[in-house]
Amino acid sequence: MLRLITDFDGPIADVSERYYQVYQFCLQHCAEGDRPIRVLSKEEFWQLKRARVPERDIAIRSGVDPAQAGMFARLRRQTVHDRSYLDRDRLVPGAIAALEQAQRGGFDLAVLTMRRRRDLDEAISRWNLERFFPPDRRYCIENEQEKTTDIEDKTQLMVRAIEELPPADEVWMVGDTEADLVAAQSCAIRTIAVLSGIRDRRSLERDRPERVVYNLPEAVDFLLQRYALATG
Repeated sequence: MLRLITDFDGPIADVSERYYQVYQFCLQHCAEGDRPIRVLSKEEFWQLKRARVPERDIAIRSGVDPAQAGMFARLRRQTVHDRSYLDRDRLVPGAIAALEQAQRGGFDLAVLTMRRRRDLDEAISRWNLERFFPPDRRYCIENEQEKTTDIEDKTQLMVRAIEELPPADEVWMVGDTEADLVAAQSCAIRTIAVLSGIRDRRSLERDRPERVVYNLPEAVDFLLQRYALATG
């Protein structure tokens, strides 16, 4: 059996609008006095995020002072996963068709994400993804669980997934961040990085995925060709 484990945000969900709106909210909330503020365009903002520019630096480039930048970074962490912003997410074009194609090709599918369970379950229900990810194929942060770091938490989720899921001949992880790649590689899982998420090519190549592709459809096409799997 072949297994494909995918992150949710990035390969499946386009989070760019949510992140940009949270950036605007935090900037307006933290800006004080007569200091001129320059709201970055979405393209400028997303380019900085994908290049792993720290939150404080993004705030300072937008015109806030260092003290306000610290407030900005803290508020952003508190807000970016708030339920009031999650409905800004959109499906990555072609993601559902890619999951259907992988399923027809015989891949066992699982999702592994830093979303909390209530948020993952809501998105799966809203986008009708239960047919790909039933409850026993969802690995995520529990609602009241205290988070540490993305790499540490995601690695723990990966270890649990490997222990609980049925044995597979080959397992691949598709993700869009260093946390996805490090977590998978630490469990001897092969990795594909996608550029449809929150990291650019240069950032992703630092962690040496086996392949960097544009999006989930390209990742699935690569795997189906690799294993010569029919999907008709």
